[in-house]
Amino acid sequence: DVQLQASGGGSVQAGGSLRLSCIASGFTFDDHAIGWFRQAPGKGRVGVSCINRYDATTYYAASVKGRFTISTDNAKNAVYLQMNSLKAEDTAIYYCAAVAAKTEDLCAQVAPYPALVHYWGQGTQVTVSS
Repeated sequence: DVQLQASGGGSVQAGGSLRLSCIASGFTFDDHAIGWFRQAPGKGRVGVSCINRYDATTYYAASVKGRFTISTDNAKNAVYLQMNSLKAEDTAIYYCAAVAAKTEDLCAQVAPYPALVHYWGQGTQVTVSS
C-alpha cells in the first residue's frame, strides 16, 4: 500500500519556523513528484512546494518563495518542508502529496489542480498567530 505519513505541524508566532516531514512508502520515490499542498479555512487546496524527481526541479508558490525550502532524503524516502518567517496567512492544514508521472515541469502543472494528485498523506495543522 502507498502511504504518505506527514508530521511536524504545530502552533507558532509570526516570524517563527516549523519543519514538516513526510515519509513515503509503497512506491518508487524517483518516479514521482512529491511535495506539499495546503488548505486554509474556507479556501481550496493549493500547491505550496514540490520536487519533481524526474527533472530535479523544484516549485514554490509565489506566496512562500524565499521563506520555505523543500528537500528530500532519498535513503529515508522522505520529503521535508522547512518553513521560516511564518505569517498568519500561512495558517492551514498542510498535506503531503505525490504524483506518479515522468513529466518535465510537473510540479507547476499540478500545483493549481489538487485533483491531479495520486496520493495524499493525512493533513497536519499549522497555526501561525500574529
